[in-house]
Amino acid sequence: MNTASLAPLAVVLPVLGAALAFILIRHQRSQRVVSIGVLSVTLLLEVVLLSSVWNSGAQAVNLGAWLPPFGITMVVDQFSALMLVVSSAISLSVLIFAAGQGMADGDEDGPISIFHPTYLILVAGVSNAFLAGDLFNLYVGFEILLTASYVLMTLGGTTPRIRAGVTYVVVSVVSSLLFLISIAMIYAATGTVNMADLALKLGDLDPAVQLMLHLMLLVAFGIKAAVFPLSFWLPDSYPTAPAPVTAVFAGLLTKVGVYAMVRTETLLFPGDRINTLLMVVAGLTMLVGILGALAQTDIKRMLSFTLVSHIGYMVFGLAVASVLGIGSAVFYVVHHITVQTSLFMVTGLIERRGGTANMDRLGGLAKLSPLLAVLYFIPAINLAGIPPFSGFLGKLGLMQAGVELGTPLAYILVAAGAATSLLTLLVMARVWNRAFWRTPEDAVHPDPILLATSGDGSRLRNSENVSEHSTGRFSGRDTVDLLPRTMVYPTVGLVALGVALTLAAGPLFSLSDGAARDLLDRTPYIEAVLGEGAAE
Repeated sequence: MNTASLAPLAVVLPVLGAALAFILIRHQRSQRVVSIGVLSVTLLLEVVLLSSVWNSGAQAVNLGAWLPPFGITMVVDQFSALMLVVSSAISLSVLIFAAGQGMADGDEDGPISIFHPTYLILVAGVSNAFLAGDLFNLYVGFEILLTASYVLMTLGGTTPRIRAGVTYVVVSVVSSLLFLISIAMIYAATGTVNMADLALKLGDLDPAVQLMLHLMLLVAFGIKAAVFPLSFWLPDSYPTAPAPVTAVFAGLLTKVGVYAMVRTETLLFPGDRINTLLMVVAGLTMLVGILGALAQTDIKRMLSFTLVSHIGYMVFGLAVASVLGIGSAVFYVVHHITVQTSLFMVTGLIERRGGTANMDRLGGLAKLSPLLAVLYFIPAINLAGIPPFSGFLGKLGLMQAGVELGTPLAYILVAAGAATSLLTLLVMARVWNRAFWRTPEDAVHPDPILLATSGDGSRLRNSENVSEHSTGRFSGRDTVDLLPRTMVYPTVGLVALGVALTLAAGPLFSLSDGAARDLLDRTPYIEAVLGEGAAE
């Protein structure tokens, strides 16, 4: 049996799970069981798909027995299968974190919730985008995940979330409209939207028409991936959402845009016509993003700017357009999804434990919660690229690819990457020094939560002054309850996964290099969809 025939289940299972979770909408415990169970099964399925394509190469399945280029095709190769596994692992970790937060807050009798069905729809949209073998199905995947993200971002209906949601919706609609117009123009010019078929037909178009279509798709995906100067919307949108939602958004949504950029640049528009432009964009994204992070006092906003900054590393690898460059970019995507998500989850714990995510109001967390300090420190130095962690290995591969290219712009980009890494370390160190190392009394505006526990660290005092605090129900509870095990365990697991990427760097780099070779060759993808000899 062709293992790719199981690929549609990566989309179907979350959709069916969402339907069942919606039926159980008044029974949150049952919702949690269904959602976690469905994502666990989906993850196991995707591991099987990754194992299959790692050994046998790209595979395709035609839905409804409609042959390409007319039917809907789903394609599983090393790149898409790896993205599926990582995205589902991250989604499962964040879902367990969110379920733990609900149990810790005693939401069993709370209002009707649509979080679980919406979350599963988001996962289905992400999976559909990774598997899409044609541009229109890729568009559908984007719309599914974006529709779900609109709901998740505005959960709670607070004024800041509604305001941020409006900005997010407007920007997303504009990028989707541009993507849809691009698809219509590509179909008008070639008569197809199947990506394998387009790989053969786009080369016959007039170069000026090719360039116009190329740039339109690049801008549409650039908005979704949040590359400079199209990243203005992200720092104001993500930090306002609930902690689990911010974590999964930071880990996955921009990476779907990066995936689309890598897929279309290598498959549909091979060559180096706009590589110089991509290098300039990559350098500006890295530097502008990290300089923005330096100016922040809120940890969520700071991490949002670092998220933008490190997208530049991925565009850097794509612009180099060598096996080492794209392979290192694929490795860095996996690293960044894991580490960035874990940092946002840790920030959710900081906000819960300290009462705020504002560094001016934090202090003494290393003494009050050593475990929280460790959970922050490990992914922070990983993101900064300290040896021997995976962040260092990915950046080293990217810089080596830039040096091998040997152009003046490539050397400038290598220097920009090194500077961004050092500035990231500075940003991470500022959070450590302010939130963890200094005493609460040294904070500019110390939070009552921390001052109340800075003495013996055993129980909140003056609970009447800090009850109904902005981040939770703290009144009269032991401080250990502020870090519920149901939230700590998934965070520990994700931090451990980030460390495991370092320990498994050899096999992961081997897989990433194999994916890069197939992406640059194009033949395995085209022949998996259209049959042997089609690429010729």
